[in-house]
Amino acid sequence: MNTFTQTGFRPAFAFVLGLLVTLLASPAQAVPAFARQTGQNCVACHVSFPELTPYGRWFKLSGYTIGQRQDIPLSMMAQVARSITKKNEDDSGAPINARNNQFALNGASLFLAGKVNDNAGGFIQWTYSQAYDPSGTSVGHSGSDNTDLRAVGRVMSADGNDVKLLYGVTVHNNPTVQDVWNTTPAFGFPYTVSPTVPALQPNTLIEGALAQQAVGIGGYAFYDKTWYGEVTAYHSANGAYTIARAGHDLTTPLSGYNPYFRFAYNKEWESNSLMLGFFGMHAKMLLDPNDPINTNLADRFTDLGIDAQYQYISNPHTFTAQATYIKERQDYATAFGAGTTSNPSNDLTSVKLKGSYYFDRKYGVTLAGFTRSGSTDAMLYGGGPSGSPNAKGYIVELNYLPIQNVRLMVQYTGYRELFGSNGAGFDGSSRSPADNNTLMFNLWVAF
Repeated sequence: MNTFTQTGFRPAFAFVLGLLVTLLASPAQAVPAFARQTGQNCVACHVSFPELTPYGRWFKLSGYTIGQRQDIPLSMMAQVARSITKKNEDDSGAPINARNNQFALNGASLFLAGKVNDNAGGFIQWTYSQAYDPSGTSVGHSGSDNTDLRAVGRVMSADGNDVKLLYGVTVHNNPTVQDVWNTTPAFGFPYTVSPTVPALQPNTLIEGALAQQAVGIGGYAFYDKTWYGEVTAYHSANGAYTIARAGHDLTTPLSGYNPYFRFAYNKEWESNSLMLGFFGMHAKMLLDPNDPINTNLADRFTDLGIDAQYQYISNPHTFTAQATYIKERQDYATAFGAGTTSNPSNDLTSVKLKGSYYFDRKYGVTLAGFTRSGSTDAMLYGGGPSGSPNAKGYIVELNYLPIQNVRLMVQYTGYRELFGSNGAGFDGSSRSPADNNTLMFNLWVAF
């Protein structure tokens, strides 16, 4: 049962506003904020942004408080890409994706990030997200992006040399953005996607649908760097919480407070680390953001996931393997009655596997695979004649980091199945899933 109440949530939200004011009050210098704060190179925290090392995970769980508070905790990031789709015309010759084989701005972000004091810190991201209409005209806009603000406490070991128990509160605006393993959706692979080629496979609700649409407040604890537990409640980013989605319309309204949990076993030894975990969320979603908050008229989504990660980090070799399985139960009490789904309930399963190797933290190769499978629903999955959500594909990615603030990437995404078909006609045209295979060149810069 959800025990969070609106009166209990607002004091925590006031804490967020106070933290924001404190951070904004600092004078400014445009530098990679966390690297400057800790005095460490970026590779201390990241295998390759945003994938975290054990030190990076501890830094995040510690509320971004390790190191010396900076006078101005600002950073910037920008990405530019060129995407080439194998067959970018429909049967009439019209383009499928805009700006095929042309350079396009992915987006640019400003980060306000750092330590407030020994017990509080966080990051706030504001992003100009680029998008294009079919003619190639820019339709990008700016708005709030991932945000995670924390207050933490520590229980020391008997000798006072180690943290035996780390605990804290997190307030954020994207389910799983607070997670420290890169197996959950918010910071899961692929870390960079094309600004001109939309995702073709369906996702579960927890895989991004609530990003900048909800405010979450949660409590977590990490015991002996081994056992991690978290419970969070999410509320629609409306009313007093609208700041969490600044610059965005409310398109995925939640009814009331919606629970999320996360538990994980973590083991670190020598150059190795291993995580085994599970997580889940139950969400009540309204069809119309203007509807009254009535849980009896809300559709219900229950997402349950299991995940695992292994890392080997040494000099010069680094290897990471990740696996994520999410099973979603969809109960369309409202949507089915409104005639927007074919079935009163559906299932959707998402599976992702990924392995990456880096040499000298400069040269990287990643191989990944993904599948979607679930109930056939012609109204919900109208992208193909079968109404099936089933999809299979893979990603091959090469990375080169000439310096720690610059990443050059070549990424190839291949589709073996889309909307339940692996041949021509999957979308009602003569195109096959493989015609959507895309090669992307990407430049990422942070400073």
